[in-house]
Amino acid sequence: MRDRNTVGIISSNDTMPDQPVTATLLISCRDQKGLVAAVSAFLFENDGNIIHADQHTDQEESVFLQRVEWELNGFKVSRSEIADAFAPIAKRFEMDWSIRFSDHTPRIALFVSKLPHCLYDVLARWRMGEFRADIPIVISNHPDHEPVARDFGCDFEHFPITEETKTEQEAAILDLLDSEKIDLLVLARYMQIIGGGLVDRYPNRIINIHHSFLPAFAGARPYHHAHERGVKIIGATAHYVTAELDQGPIIDQDVARVSHRDSVDDLIRKGRDLEKTVFARAIDLHLRNRIVVYGNKTVVFD
Repeated sequence: MRDRNTVGIISSNDTMPDQPVTATLLISCRDQKGLVAAVSAFLFENDGNIIHADQHTDQEESVFLQRVEWELNGFKVSRSEIADAFAPIAKRFEMDWSIRFSDHTPRIALFVSKLPHCLYDVLARWRMGEFRADIPIVISNHPDHEPVARDFGCDFEHFPITEETKTEQEAAILDLLDSEKIDLLVLARYMQIIGGGLVDRYPNRIINIHHSFLPAFAGARPYHHAHERGVKIIGATAHYVTAELDQGPIIDQDVARVSHRDSVDDLIRKGRDLEKTVFARAIDLHLRNRIVVYGNKTVVFD
């Protein structure tokens, strides 16, 4: 979560000629009177045409969350001045907030190890136009999938990592991400623990896909363990990466039913299908600015 009273502004000169440019305000703060009225008044007084608005209150934690999207055409405040104009309201209510613009094209770095199914799926969906993003680079700790990246027009960078070289290699990866102006890290079955330097640089901007409902059957050979226990459902979990391994805010999950007739290979096949679907949904929700993170939870305004 962003530090209180700060704002992350994402902007670009890219355009989408067939769609009006919109701004999206994402808010979380302590629940209190006047929140909705204050945000609505700010937009109304500046001739903002709201096209989507949603909100939720976590009653147990007394946290208010809101997503508001409005058209920039006709809005009295220029996009470069919206943050400054809204800042007094944010300060008054002690909000954690950010503003996103729909004509921004985020830049994604895909991370992969040896399992290619999520890599292929993300790249195929991207090529078909399902993700509003650029994917300039694929990063891996193994050289296996360089031809895949090249076939999709992405650069491929190989960073072999051992316990002795991890710190040095992740520093080099950070330099590369900075030079490529990367906005989002997508871990397509990247089988390395992400170090603190990367996590700190990309808070709530690293998406991982996990092969189960966390923390069930964590670790190696999850489907073998599930098969040994005779499970009746298997699942997949997409979450943001935090410093605590596999404990970050969950974005999306799904399940498939299995039975005693299913072999380990059947579980693996069904599990990989789940992973691809859940992963794609999580990436799409992030790119469309549908997620608000608070504490170790998310609200998904889908």
